[in-house]
Amino acid sequence: MRTLAKILPLTLVLLAGHALAGQAVTLKPETTAEGAITLGDIFDGAGRAASVPVGATLGAGGSTVLSAAQVQRLAMQNGLSWANETGLRNIIIRSGLPAAAPAAAAGASANANANAQGEEVLTFAHSLETGDIVAAEDLTWTTMPKAPAGAAEDADDLIGKAAKHPIRSGAVASRRDVTSPTVIKRDDMITVSFTQGGVHLELQAKAKASAAIGEPVSVQNMSSGKVFQAVASGPGAAVVGPEANALRAAAITDPSRLALR
Repeated sequence: MRTLAKILPLTLVLLAGHALAGQAVTLKPETTAEGAITLGDIFDGAGRAASVPVGATLGAGGSTVLSAAQVQRLAMQNGLSWANETGLRNIIIRSGLPAAAPAAAAGASANANANAQGEEVLTFAHSLETGDIVAAEDLTWTTMPKAPAGAAEDADDLIGKAAKHPIRSGAVASRRDVTSPTVIKRDDMITVSFTQGGVHLELQAKAKASAAIGEPVSVQNMSSGKVFQAVASGPGAAVVGPEANALRAAAITDPSRLALR
């Protein structure tokens, strides 16, 4: 009886843990949808959660970009488990219906462009104000006769960046439209950290200038009054030491990795 009393609670814990793990699903090779996009449009094996909407809608001939992390969280909330083993950051959903041609021009268009194929161009799905952070749902793929010069080829180059100027809905997306967002402003009180060999230290400091992630910033130690150089690592945070060197190098070699996600 004592043995059973010990084993039974452990068995219940294991069974509960298994139940909480969620139903494993896999991303569909071709993700297409019509109208409101659901988890069933994205995953194979979604079961009862297949009808759960993800908060985006597709018209005929259109496409949209979803954040993989947000989709993964929504799946988990609805009892599904997606490992995302390949580390996808975005999921592109395309419409299952071709775009309808205007009735007056349908015949002429069909004859003139019977063998022509347009190019998919990344465009802004919503209007943005200066300083707005670009999210996955702000971008969509649109078919055009030819991609304009300077058009962005990868949504990852834009997501998490800040709009440099007002952007209208439908405009072709370009890396020239965005910049690294400012995460530290002059006179902000921030946390500066140092990490190396298992040692982690933090102190409060005052920013002497504004900076984006990966940019150097002068800060003042509020205890000693000493001014020293750090590297912005996130909203209200900066680092010094080896982590600062690595972050600065990443900002120079691959700025897209340092966008706000």
